[in-house]
Amino acid sequence: MRQFLLNFMGNVYVWLDKGVKYDTEEILGVKIDEDFQKMGRRDVCRHIEKSFGLEEDAFWNLASTQKIRLGCQLARNMRDKK
Repeated sequence: MRQFLLNFMGNVYVWLDKGVKYDTEEILGVKIDEDFQKMGRRDVCRHIEKSFGLEEDAFWNLASTQKIRLGCQLARNMRDKK
């Protein structure tokens, strides 16, 4: 039941989020490239999927916390390769 509610609320969130304007030029002091500024939520997820060789919709279908956790791990892996 909890998973169902989370999925439902996630869909509601995505729908509501489409009507909100966010600052896309800079996030936490990081300049965001113009192509990313123009991308919608699904496009950004698709970019992550393509960049890291994930199946289509694999990243999109993750829960928000899973996306953040995966992003943290990928960032750490990239940092540690240097």
